[in-house]
Amino acid sequence: MAQPLILSRRLMLAAFAGLPLPALAQPRRPAPAARPPLPLVMLDPGHGGKDPGAIGVSGTYEKHVSLAAAQELRRQLEASGKCRVALTRGRDVFIPLADRVGIAQRQGASLFVSMHADALSDPSVRGASVYTMADTASDPQTAALAQRENSVDRFGAGFRDMPPDVAHILSSLVRQETRQGSARVARTMVGSMTSQIGLIANPARHARFAVLKATDVPSILVEMGFMSNRADEAALRRPEHRARVAGVMRQAIETYLAAGNRAVRVAAG
Repeated sequence: MAQPLILSRRLMLAAFAGLPLPALAQPRRPAPAARPPLPLVMLDPGHGGKDPGAIGVSGTYEKHVSLAAAQELRRQLEASGKCRVALTRGRDVFIPLADRVGIAQRQGASLFVSMHADALSDPSVRGASVYTMADTASDPQTAALAQRENSVDRFGAGFRDMPPDVAHILSSLVRQETRQGSARVARTMVGSMTSQIGLIANPARHARFAVLKATDVPSILVEMGFMSNRADEAALRRPEHRARVAGVMRQAIETYLAAGNRAVRVAAG
């Protein structure tokens, strides 16, 4: 026997008034699960404001090159749509090293990429290189480079006036997982650059870079070339070369993020 159709008071009043009847209510379907947000890549253009960074043999400021390259990399990453992108600075302003790290941590970045074009005492050295955090430097040249980079806070309040022994203890507390992630992205970056742009000898290096000290964000520092080398400086002044460098970096970043996503899916079963 058919079940009687029970109309609600609202439906009956609508029928008597000659109004169109609304569609009979259907069972509500559960809302689809919200997609997790895309990973955030924090790009850190080195130096800025009253800190010019290295000054090239022709007078080019590192702070201008690093910002222009970071903006181009952001454009390419956003165009591919595989991650979100933010910059620690989007204009010519000075930001202390610790604040750059804090920006990445507060925004929950999945990766921190500091972009530079430093100077070396040997003007014959040219090419890109990639650096990760370590308690000891991989070589004297990298130790000197880290010392120069870490000294930029002389323009501000200092690296929180941290005694050397305390700084060493804190750097020793960097989680092994984060260091492993930094090493993976560094290897990926070097591999992507190898066949595309020039690299220095032994391009994957490490030292105690203050800007890479985040304990929970895989972090690398990329030297796109050296202002102390006339050919590198000239190349980094050209937008087409910066676009090429950014394209190689984009490829490496996306490869690293995709590998992380695959690992998460495998772990989830």
